[in-house]
Amino acid sequence: MEILDAAWELARIHGVAALSLGDVARRVGIIPPSLYWYFSNKNAIYDAMFAGANRQLLQRIAEQVWPDDLRELLRVSARLFVQFSAEDVARYQLMFQRSIPDFEPSQESYALALQVLELMRARFAQAGLTDPADFDLWTALVGGLAAQQTSNEPGGDRWLRLTDAAADM
Repeated sequence: MEILDAAWELARIHGVAALSLGDVARRVGIIPPSLYWYFSNKNAIYDAMFAGANRQLLQRIAEQVWPDDLRELLRVSARLFVQFSAEDVARYQLMFQRSIPDFEPSQESYALALQVLELMRARFAQAGLTDPADFDLWTALVGGLAAQQTSNEPGGDRWLRLTDAAADM
């Protein structure tokens, strides 16, 4: 959808929290009140962006060849998530940080994020990692690597290169 493409472009330029409905409208060549025909407010645009981002992650997960070996699974999953996060800092901020005041994804959009979590939890359980605390620790570690990469070296690979070492630890 052209409006969402424009919103993402502007979020990448100005930051996801600085999104302006007026700027989005101008970018697609309509007057700002016309946006309300498609989205009831700015949070509705954020919600559609959040859902679309999670669909992208679900597609990436579906396309990945997953190993059966737990250590290799940890390596592959870390690389996938850190790489996905590093590819688009605005998308990362919307999906994984609370950078937009008063934005909460809708139940429908949040269900996609939960689907990501449950797919990975199930994949790890198949490989032998069944303790919920271990899975939580893994998500925290990978989330930290993604945060370091997007915050300190956007466009680089310094923390992405550490994913195998993190899995080996």
